[in-house]
Amino acid sequence: MPTIFKSPAELLTAQGKHLGHSEWLKIEQDRINLFADATGDHQWIHVDPEQAKSGPFGACIAHGYLTLSLVNYFLPQIIDVQNISMGVNYGADKVRFPAPVPVGSRVRGSGELVKVEEVKGGVQATVRVTVEIEGSERPACVIDTISRYFAKE
Repeated sequence: MPTIFKSPAELLTAQGKHLGHSEWLKIEQDRINLFADATGDHQWIHVDPEQAKSGPFGACIAHGYLTLSLVNYFLPQIIDVQNISMGVNYGADKVRFPAPVPVGSRVRGSGELVKVEEVKGGVQATVRVTVEIEGSERPACVIDTISRYFAKE
């Protein structure tokens, strides 16, 4: 269940707040293959299970950018800003991939509201999303996402 903010202005008092977690998502080989097709990245560590068995990870791993793209899937499960005319992805700051995601792993997003500021016509929020791998001490991805929310008039 996402942390709900009834308006963009409510974000201004929540800097530093932990927003919770998304649901777990299992990373299947089919998803990895579809991402490889979409991006043209068919490196064997992602799409060749037989060769990957003897590779450095012991199995196929998800693309780092696939893991990153899942942040867009996790964010609505973590934060819900209501009474907006629109919300836009403004960008991202620091992105890191501390650990690989082996096929069959389950991942989820964890969010923290690290920075909030007023911008012309709205509020800009930086949410640090940590993509956790079930059973792993190290996360798969850590990104500071930047979104802008514009209140309904």
